[in-house]
Amino acid sequence: MISGWQFWIDRGGTFTDIVARAPDGRLIQTKLLSENPQQFADTAIAGIRLLLGLTYDQLIPAGLIESVKMGTTVGTNTLLTHSGEPVVLVTTAGFADALEIGDQARPDIFALDIRKPAPLYADVVEANERINVEGVVLQPLDLERLRNDLTTARAQGYTACAIAFLHSWKNPAHELAAGELARATGFHQISLSHQTSPLIKFVPRTETAVLDATLSPPVRRYTKQVAAALPVDAHLEFMQSNGGLCAAADFQGKDSVLSGPAGGLIGMAKIGQAAGFNKLIGFDMGGTSTDVSLFSGEFERSLDTRIAGHRIRVPMLGVHTVAAGGGSILHFDGERLHAGPASAGSLPGPASYRHGGPLTVTDANLLLGRLQPDCFPAVFGPDGKQPLDRAAVRA
Repeated sequence: MISGWQFWIDRGGTFTDIVARAPDGRLIQTKLLSENPQQFADTAIAGIRLLLGLTYDQLIPAGLIESVKMGTTVGTNTLLTHSGEPVVLVTTAGFADALEIGDQARPDIFALDIRKPAPLYADVVEANERINVEGVVLQPLDLERLRNDLTTARAQGYTACAIAFLHSWKNPAHELAAGELARATGFHQISLSHQTSPLIKFVPRTETAVLDATLSPPVRRYTKQVAAALPVDAHLEFMQSNGGLCAAADFQGKDSVLSGPAGGLIGMAKIGQAAGFNKLIGFDMGGTSTDVSLFSGEFERSLDTRIAGHRIRVPMLGVHTVAAGGGSILHFDGERLHAGPASAGSLPGPASYRHGGPLTVTDANLLLGRLQPDCFPAVFGPDGKQPLDRAAVRA
Protein backbone atom coordinates (compact mmCIF):
# COMPACT_ATOMS: atom_id res chain seq x y z
CA MET A 1 0.00 0.00 0.00
CA ILE A 2 1.14 3.56 -0.76
CA SER A 3 -0.10 6.81 0.73
CA GLY A 4 -1.62 8.18 -2.48
CA TRP A 5 -1.78 7.96 -6.26
CA GLN A 6 1.51 8.07 -8.16
CA PHE A 7 1.60 9.22 -11.80
CA TRP A 8 4.31 8.87 -14.45
CA ILE A 9 3.61 10.91 -17.58
CA ASP A 10 5.31 11.16 -20.96
CA ARG A 11 3.98 14.19 -22.81
CA GLY A 12 4.97 13.96 -26.45
CA GLY A 13 4.20 16.28 -29.32
CA THR A 14 1.34 14.06 -30.56
CA PHE A 15 0.37 11.65 -27.78
CA THR A 16 0.62 11.74 -24.00
CA ASP A 17 0.97 8.48 -22.07
CA ILE A 18 -0.01 8.26 -18.41
CA VAL A 19 0.83 5.37 -16.10
CA ALA A 20 -0.66 5.44 -12.61
CA ARG A 21 -0.21 3.39 -9.47
CA ALA A 22 -3.31 3.37 -7.30
CA PRO A 23 -3.03 3.33 -3.49
CA ASP A 24 -3.84 -0.41 -3.54
CA GLY A 25 -0.89 -1.08 -5.88
CA ARG A 26 -2.81 -1.49 -9.14
CA LEU A 27 -1.08 -0.17 -12.30
CA ILE A 28 -3.36 1.62 -14.78
CA GLN A 29 -2.47 3.37 -18.02
CA THR A 30 -4.17 5.55 -20.59
CA LYS A 31 -3.26 7.48 -23.76
CA LEU A 32 -4.56 10.86 -24.94
CA LEU A 33 -3.84 13.32 -27.74
CA SER A 34 -1.43 15.97 -26.50
CA GLU A 35 -3.65 18.75 -27.83
CA ASN A 36 -7.42 18.45 -27.85
CA PRO A 37 -8.83 21.84 -26.82
CA GLN A 38 -12.39 20.75 -27.56
CA GLN A 39 -12.10 18.23 -24.72
CA PHE A 40 -9.55 19.61 -22.23
CA ALA A 41 -6.99 22.38 -21.63
CA ASP A 42 -4.01 20.18 -20.70
CA THR A 43 -3.58 16.54 -21.58
CA ALA A 44 -1.47 15.56 -18.55
CA ILE A 45 -4.02 16.94 -16.10
CA ALA A 46 -6.86 15.45 -18.19
CA GLY A 47 -5.24 12.00 -17.96
CA ILE A 48 -4.82 12.33 -14.20
CA ARG A 49 -8.46 13.33 -13.78
CA LEU A 50 -9.60 10.49 -16.04
CA LEU A 51 -7.74 7.86 -14.00
CA LEU A 52 -9.01 9.38 -10.75
CA GLY A 53 -12.60 9.04 -12.02
CA LEU A 54 -13.12 12.80 -12.32
CA THR A 55 -14.51 14.81 -15.23
CA TYR A 56 -12.14 16.97 -17.30
CA ASP A 57 -13.27 20.16 -15.54
CA GLN A 58 -13.36 18.93 -11.93
CA LEU A 59 -10.84 20.17 -9.39
CA ILE A 60 -8.47 17.52 -8.07
CA PRO A 61 -9.03 17.18 -4.29
CA ALA A 62 -6.08 17.48 -1.93
CA GLY A 63 -4.78 14.33 -0.29
CA LEU A 64 -5.27 12.06 -3.32
CA ILE A 65 -1.95 12.40 -5.17
CA GLU A 66 1.43 11.54 -3.70
CA SER A 67 3.66 12.38 -6.70
CA VAL A 68 3.65 13.26 -10.40
CA LYS A 69 6.79 12.70 -12.48
CA MET A 70 6.84 13.98 -16.06
CA GLY A 71 8.95 13.84 -19.16
CA THR A 72 7.97 16.34 -21.82
CA THR A 73 8.99 17.24 -25.36
CA VAL A 74 7.79 20.84 -24.98
CA GLY A 75 11.39 22.06 -25.10
CA THR A 76 12.43 19.60 -27.83
CA ASN A 77 9.59 20.47 -30.19
CA THR A 78 9.94 24.20 -29.50
CA LEU A 79 13.57 23.95 -30.62
CA LEU A 80 12.78 21.79 -33.68
CA THR A 81 10.04 24.15 -34.86
CA HIS A 82 11.86 27.42 -33.94
CA SER A 83 8.82 28.57 -31.96
CA GLY A 84 10.60 29.76 -28.82
CA GLU A 85 10.61 33.22 -27.27
CA PRO A 86 12.28 35.96 -29.38
CA VAL A 87 15.67 36.66 -27.76
CA VAL A 88 18.02 39.63 -27.58
CA LEU A 89 21.67 38.60 -27.31
CA VAL A 90 23.78 40.94 -25.16
CA THR A 91 27.47 40.41 -25.81
CA THR A 92 30.87 42.09 -25.74
CA ALA A 93 31.27 44.91 -28.30
CA GLY A 94 32.87 43.64 -31.48
CA PHE A 95 31.51 40.09 -31.11
CA ALA A 96 27.94 40.57 -32.37
CA ASP A 97 28.49 38.15 -35.25
CA ALA A 98 30.45 35.50 -33.29
CA LEU A 99 27.59 32.96 -33.35
CA GLU A 100 26.89 33.57 -37.03
CA ILE A 101 30.56 32.93 -37.82
CA GLY A 102 30.55 29.95 -35.45
CA ASP A 103 33.54 27.63 -35.24
CA GLN A 104 33.90 26.91 -38.97
CA ALA A 105 32.60 23.35 -38.49
CA ARG A 106 31.28 21.86 -41.76
CA PRO A 107 29.18 18.72 -41.22
CA ASP A 108 29.18 18.07 -44.98
CA ILE A 109 32.69 19.05 -46.02
CA PHE A 110 32.10 18.72 -49.79
CA ALA A 111 28.79 20.59 -49.90
CA LEU A 112 28.86 23.62 -52.20
CA ASP A 113 25.52 24.98 -50.96
CA ILE A 114 26.11 25.53 -47.23
CA ARG A 115 22.84 25.84 -45.31
CA LYS A 116 23.22 26.85 -41.70
CA PRO A 117 20.33 26.78 -39.24
CA ALA A 118 18.71 30.14 -38.56
CA PRO A 119 20.04 31.76 -35.36
CA LEU A 120 17.91 31.42 -32.24
CA TYR A 121 18.31 35.11 -31.34
CA ALA A 122 16.41 37.92 -33.05
CA ASP A 123 18.61 40.92 -32.23
CA VAL A 124 22.01 41.79 -30.74
CA VAL A 125 23.07 44.44 -28.23
CA GLU A 126 26.81 45.15 -27.94
CA ALA A 127 28.02 46.19 -24.51
CA ASN A 128 31.16 48.25 -23.99
CA GLU A 129 33.13 46.04 -21.58
CA ARG A 130 36.14 43.75 -21.62
CA ILE A 131 37.62 41.22 -19.23
CA ASN A 132 40.79 39.34 -20.10
CA VAL A 133 41.48 35.61 -19.82
CA GLU A 134 42.85 36.06 -16.30
CA GLY A 135 39.60 37.66 -15.15
CA VAL A 136 41.08 41.15 -14.94
CA VAL A 137 38.80 44.04 -16.01
CA LEU A 138 40.33 45.84 -18.97
CA GLN A 139 37.30 48.03 -19.67
CA PRO A 140 34.53 48.62 -17.10
CA LEU A 141 30.96 47.89 -18.21
CA ASP A 142 29.25 51.01 -19.59
CA LEU A 143 26.02 50.69 -17.63
CA GLU A 144 24.38 53.86 -18.95
CA ARG A 145 24.76 52.90 -22.61
CA LEU A 146 23.62 49.34 -21.91
CA ARG A 147 20.57 50.64 -20.04
CA ASN A 148 19.56 52.73 -23.05
CA ASP A 149 20.04 49.81 -25.46
CA LEU A 150 18.07 47.41 -23.23
CA THR A 151 15.28 49.97 -22.82
CA THR A 152 15.05 50.26 -26.61
CA ALA A 153 14.94 46.48 -27.01
CA ARG A 154 12.27 46.17 -24.34
CA ALA A 155 10.19 48.86 -26.08
CA GLN A 156 10.39 46.77 -29.25
CA GLY A 157 8.61 43.94 -27.44
CA TYR A 158 11.46 41.68 -26.37
CA THR A 159 11.06 40.02 -22.96
CA ALA A 160 13.92 37.47 -23.08
CA CYS A 161 17.64 38.11 -23.27
CA ALA A 162 20.83 36.06 -23.19
CA ILE A 163 23.92 37.74 -21.76
CA ALA A 164 27.33 36.37 -22.75
CA PHE A 165 30.58 38.28 -22.31
CA LEU A 166 34.15 37.24 -23.06
CA HIS A 167 35.81 35.30 -20.21
CA SER A 168 32.78 35.56 -17.92
CA TRP A 169 33.48 31.98 -16.82
CA LYS A 170 36.56 33.43 -15.10
CA ASN A 171 35.01 36.65 -13.81
CA PRO A 172 31.19 36.94 -14.02
CA ALA A 173 30.96 40.43 -12.49
CA HIS A 174 29.95 42.17 -15.73
CA GLU A 175 27.36 39.53 -16.63
CA LEU A 176 25.82 39.76 -13.16
CA ALA A 177 25.64 43.56 -13.40
CA ALA A 178 24.11 43.37 -16.89
CA GLY A 179 21.61 40.81 -15.65
CA GLU A 180 20.46 43.11 -12.85
CA LEU A 181 20.14 45.92 -15.39
CA ALA A 182 18.05 43.74 -17.72
CA ARG A 183 15.79 42.76 -14.82
CA ALA A 184 15.33 46.43 -13.86
CA THR A 185 14.55 47.26 -17.49
CA GLY A 186 11.67 44.77 -17.51
CA PHE A 187 13.04 41.58 -19.09
CA HIS A 188 11.29 38.46 -17.75
CA GLN A 189 13.79 35.83 -18.90
CA ILE A 190 17.50 36.50 -18.38
CA SER A 191 20.03 33.74 -19.14
CA LEU A 192 23.63 34.40 -18.07
CA SER A 193 26.20 32.33 -19.92
CA HIS A 194 28.42 31.71 -16.87
CA GLN A 195 25.42 30.11 -15.15
CA THR A 196 23.98 28.10 -18.05
CA SER A 197 27.37 26.71 -19.12
CA PRO A 198 30.18 27.79 -16.75
CA LEU A 199 33.04 26.66 -18.98
CA ILE A 200 35.71 28.17 -21.21
CA LYS A 201 35.04 28.67 -24.97
CA PHE A 202 32.94 31.67 -25.87
CA VAL A 203 30.88 30.35 -28.80
CA PRO A 204 29.37 27.19 -27.24
CA ARG A 205 28.81 29.01 -23.94
CA THR A 206 26.92 31.79 -25.75
CA GLU A 207 24.94 29.32 -27.87
CA THR A 208 23.81 27.55 -24.72
CA ALA A 209 22.72 30.81 -23.08
CA VAL A 210 20.70 31.81 -26.17
CA LEU A 211 19.05 28.39 -26.32
CA ASP A 212 18.16 28.58 -22.63
CA ALA A 213 16.69 32.07 -23.09
CA THR A 214 14.44 31.05 -25.98
CA LEU A 215 13.24 27.75 -24.47
CA SER A 216 12.81 28.66 -20.79
CA PRO A 217 9.68 30.87 -21.18
CA PRO A 218 7.51 28.24 -22.94
CA VAL A 219 8.88 25.50 -20.66
CA ARG A 220 8.15 27.60 -17.57
CA ARG A 221 4.65 28.45 -18.80
CA TYR A 222 3.94 24.75 -19.18
CA THR A 223 5.29 23.73 -15.77
CA LYS A 224 3.27 26.49 -14.09
CA GLN A 225 0.15 25.38 -15.96
CA VAL A 226 0.53 21.81 -14.71
CA ALA A 227 1.43 22.85 -11.16
CA ALA A 228 -1.57 25.21 -10.94
CA ALA A 229 -4.00 22.38 -11.77
CA LEU A 230 -2.58 20.02 -9.13
CA PRO A 231 -3.29 20.25 -5.40
CA VAL A 232 -0.51 21.93 -3.44
CA ASP A 233 0.37 18.69 -1.62
CA ALA A 234 1.17 16.82 -4.87
CA HIS A 235 4.93 16.52 -5.46
CA LEU A 236 5.63 17.47 -9.11
CA GLU A 237 8.97 16.67 -10.78
CA PHE A 238 10.26 16.85 -14.36
CA MET A 239 12.79 14.67 -16.17
CA GLN A 240 15.92 16.54 -17.29
CA SER A 241 18.13 15.88 -20.31
CA ASN A 242 20.76 14.31 -18.05
CA GLY A 243 18.31 11.62 -16.88
CA GLY A 244 17.69 13.10 -13.42
CA LEU A 245 14.51 14.54 -11.96
CA CYS A 246 14.11 18.07 -10.63
CA ALA A 247 11.35 20.08 -8.96
CA ALA A 248 9.03 21.91 -11.36
CA ALA A 249 10.27 25.33 -10.19
CA ASP A 250 13.87 24.39 -11.12
CA PHE A 251 13.10 23.04 -14.62
CA GLN A 252 14.89 25.24 -17.21
CA GLY A 253 14.99 25.41 -20.98
CA LYS A 254 18.59 24.19 -21.25
CA ASP A 255 17.69 21.04 -19.27
CA SER A 256 14.45 20.31 -21.17
CA VAL A 257 15.69 19.49 -24.68
CA LEU A 258 15.90 15.72 -24.10
CA SER A 259 13.39 15.50 -21.23
CA GLY A 260 11.06 13.05 -22.98
CA PRO A 261 13.73 11.03 -24.84
CA ALA A 262 15.83 10.68 -21.65
CA GLY A 263 12.94 8.98 -19.89
CA GLY A 264 12.56 6.59 -22.82
CA LEU A 265 16.24 5.65 -22.71
CA ILE A 266 16.19 5.02 -18.96
CA GLY A 267 12.99 2.96 -19.27
CA MET A 268 14.50 0.89 -22.09
CA ALA A 269 17.64 0.20 -20.05
CA LYS A 270 15.71 -0.86 -16.95
CA ILE A 271 13.39 -3.16 -18.91
CA GLY A 272 16.29 -4.61 -20.92
CA GLN A 273 18.31 -5.36 -17.80
CA ALA A 274 15.29 -6.98 -16.14
CA ALA A 275 15.04 -9.24 -19.20
CA GLY A 276 18.73 -10.12 -19.00
CA PHE A 277 20.11 -7.82 -21.70
CA ASN A 278 22.90 -5.27 -21.25
CA LYS A 279 23.46 -4.22 -24.87
CA LEU A 280 20.51 -2.34 -26.28
CA ILE A 281 19.64 0.05 -29.10
CA GLY A 282 16.70 2.36 -28.50
CA PHE A 283 14.50 3.57 -31.35
CA ASP A 284 11.75 5.89 -30.13
CA MET A 285 9.59 7.23 -32.96
CA GLY A 286 7.04 9.80 -31.89
CA GLY A 287 4.84 12.13 -33.86
CA THR A 288 7.30 15.01 -34.28
CA SER A 289 10.74 13.46 -33.77
CA THR A 290 12.58 10.15 -33.68
CA ASP A 291 15.14 9.43 -30.96
CA VAL A 292 17.89 6.82 -31.24
CA SER A 293 20.06 5.76 -28.30
CA LEU A 294 22.57 3.14 -27.18
CA PHE A 295 22.93 1.34 -23.83
CA SER A 296 25.88 -0.96 -23.20
CA GLY A 297 25.63 -1.56 -19.49
CA GLU A 298 25.96 2.10 -18.57
CA PHE A 299 24.46 5.34 -19.81
CA GLU A 300 26.42 7.33 -22.36
CA ARG A 301 26.52 11.05 -21.60
CA SER A 302 27.85 13.98 -23.56
CA LEU A 303 28.63 17.57 -22.64
CA ASP A 304 28.57 19.06 -26.16
CA THR A 305 25.51 18.11 -28.24
CA ARG A 306 23.94 19.36 -31.46
CA ILE A 307 20.17 19.16 -31.91
CA ALA A 308 18.60 20.41 -35.13
CA GLY A 309 21.91 22.10 -35.92
CA HIS A 310 22.06 24.00 -32.64
CA ARG A 311 24.79 23.29 -30.11
CA ILE A 312 24.03 22.99 -26.42
CA ARG A 313 26.72 22.40 -23.82
CA VAL A 314 25.17 20.88 -20.71
CA PRO A 315 25.35 17.27 -19.43
CA MET A 316 22.94 15.17 -21.50
CA LEU A 317 22.22 11.52 -22.12
CA GLY A 318 23.50 10.25 -25.46
CA VAL A 319 20.29 10.49 -27.49
CA HIS A 320 20.29 11.44 -31.18
CA THR A 321 17.14 13.28 -32.29
CA VAL A 322 15.96 13.93 -35.84
CA ALA A 323 12.91 15.90 -36.95
CA ALA A 324 11.07 12.92 -38.42
CA GLY A 325 8.13 11.10 -36.88
CA GLY A 326 4.72 9.63 -37.55
CA GLY A 327 3.27 13.11 -37.92
CA SER A 328 5.85 14.24 -40.50
CA ILE A 329 3.86 15.83 -43.33
CA LEU A 330 4.06 14.27 -46.80
CA HIS A 331 4.31 16.49 -49.85
CA PHE A 332 4.56 15.58 -53.54
CA ASP A 333 7.12 17.33 -55.75
CA GLY A 334 5.76 15.93 -59.02
CA GLU A 335 7.92 12.82 -58.92
CA ARG A 336 8.00 11.46 -55.40
CA LEU A 337 6.69 11.92 -51.87
CA HIS A 338 8.84 13.74 -49.34
CA ALA A 339 8.43 13.41 -45.56
CA GLY A 340 8.86 16.33 -43.14
CA PRO A 341 10.48 18.10 -41.52
CA ALA A 342 7.20 19.89 -40.63
CA SER A 343 4.87 17.89 -38.39
CA ALA A 344 1.09 17.82 -38.11
CA GLY A 345 1.41 17.36 -34.34
CA SER A 346 -1.75 16.30 -32.54
CA LEU A 347 -3.84 19.23 -33.78
CA PRO A 348 -4.89 18.89 -36.54
CA GLY A 349 -2.74 15.76 -36.60
CA PRO A 350 -2.56 13.29 -39.49
CA ALA A 351 -5.49 13.03 -41.89
CA SER A 352 -6.67 9.87 -40.15
CA TYR A 353 -7.10 11.73 -36.83
CA ARG A 354 -10.45 13.19 -38.00
CA HIS A 355 -9.48 16.87 -37.70
CA GLY A 356 -8.87 17.62 -41.39
CA GLY A 357 -5.11 17.29 -41.08
CA PRO A 358 -2.60 16.74 -43.92
CA LEU A 359 -1.23 13.41 -45.14
CA THR A 360 1.58 12.12 -42.93
CA VAL A 361 3.82 9.09 -42.44
CA THR A 362 1.19 7.67 -40.07
CA ASP A 363 -1.44 7.87 -42.82
CA ALA A 364 0.84 6.12 -45.32
CA ASN A 365 1.45 3.29 -42.85
CA LEU A 366 -2.27 3.05 -42.15
CA LEU A 367 -3.14 2.76 -45.84
CA LEU A 368 -0.40 0.15 -46.38
CA GLY A 369 -1.78 -1.99 -43.54
CA ARG A 370 1.23 -1.51 -41.24
CA LEU A 371 -0.99 0.15 -38.62
CA GLN A 372 -4.09 -1.70 -37.45
CA PRO A 373 -6.93 0.71 -36.52
CA ASP A 374 -8.38 -1.81 -34.07
CA CYS A 375 -5.12 -1.73 -32.06
CA PHE A 376 -4.97 2.07 -32.01
CA PRO A 377 -6.65 4.02 -29.18
CA ALA A 378 -10.06 5.43 -30.14
CA VAL A 379 -9.39 9.02 -29.04
CA PHE A 380 -10.15 10.95 -32.24
CA GLY A 381 -12.98 13.08 -33.62
CA PRO A 382 -15.01 15.86 -31.95
CA ASP A 383 -16.06 13.60 -29.06
CA GLY A 384 -12.60 12.06 -28.62
CA LYS A 385 -13.94 8.51 -28.96
CA GLN A 386 -13.55 7.67 -32.66
CA PRO A 387 -11.01 5.26 -34.25
CA LEU A 388 -8.55 6.15 -37.04
CA ASP A 389 -10.21 7.18 -40.30
CA ARG A 390 -8.83 5.00 -43.12
CA ALA A 391 -11.42 6.32 -45.61
CA ALA A 392 -10.14 9.90 -45.26
CA VAL A 393 -6.60 8.75 -46.00
CA ARG A 394 -7.67 6.76 -49.07
CA ALA A 395 -9.63 9.75 -50.40
